[in-house]
Amino acid sequence: MALLDGFLDYIQREQRLADNTVEAYRSDLAEFIGFLHGHLEAEPGMRAFAELQARDIRAFLAHRRRDGLADASIARLLSSIKSFYRWLDRAHGVENPEIAFLTGPKRGQRLPRPVSETAAKDMLDQAEIIQEEPWIAARDVAALSLMYGAGLRISETLNLPGDVKAAPERLRIKGKGGKVRIVPIIPAVREAITDYAGLCPYALNARTPLFYGARGKRLQAPVLRKQVQILRGALGLTETATPHALRHSFATHLLAHGADLRAIQTLLGHASLSTTQVYTGVEAGHLRKVHASAHPRG
Repeated sequence: MALLDGFLDYIQREQRLADNTVEAYRSDLAEFIGFLHGHLEAEPGMRAFAELQARDIRAFLAHRRRDGLADASIARLLSSIKSFYRWLDRAHGVENPEIAFLTGPKRGQRLPRPVSETAAKDMLDQAEIIQEEPWIAARDVAALSLMYGAGLRISETLNLPGDVKAAPERLRIKGKGGKVRIVPIIPAVREAITDYAGLCPYALNARTPLFYGARGKRLQAPVLRKQVQILRGALGLTETATPHALRHSFATHLLAHGADLRAIQTLLGHASLSTTQVYTGVEAGHLRKVHASAHPRG
């Protein structure tokens, strides 16, 4: 559909949203448009979108809820629809005041789920021995070390260029929305990168990726997630022990050891301090558990 393609092109080129985010919008809106095609008995065009009633959109959300979608997914669907309508207004002058009457389910604050310091260390240790191929083992250790030791997202880690093999003390990271931040690299992480670079059988320079898959192409996120799945199975960790959980652990463990919240915000590349403040909830919850288990009157 041309309107959907136009919107996706806008958020990718103009807003420079991540590929995963663009794909989420595409999926949500394709479902919405497909529902409207049957609901209206015709493919919706600009006039249909302008005249759509709030009850029509609620019918779509109710349809998806019957499919088993949780509140968080329903809220995301509605957010996608509203973003699409904002673009329709801006790009084509399509106004629909009915959109303002739509509200999603209330969403409670979702706290990050970091792994413990011991579990993070165990994951790195296990990654070094669980792979039979030495260079792949070193690759996994280096990648996980960047997420836990530098707070990088999985996409940021896998997009690093091959000249990082020189293991500098700081990395220039391009994060969400093209926002750039400078991240210090601690000696343990530099050592992991250096070890991997020494074993990697493929060229590493400014024109190549830092992390390769087994067949000599850029390492893909699903492959690394699968490696972490194997690690957590070997260690008996829960399903929440994901690559992104290591980034959460980076922030939570820094906070636990006295790091300033503003500094953590800068290191993570959060645009707003409120995003970083969720980690105070994680740490407060941890302290309550420690108090309850250790206090003599607990």
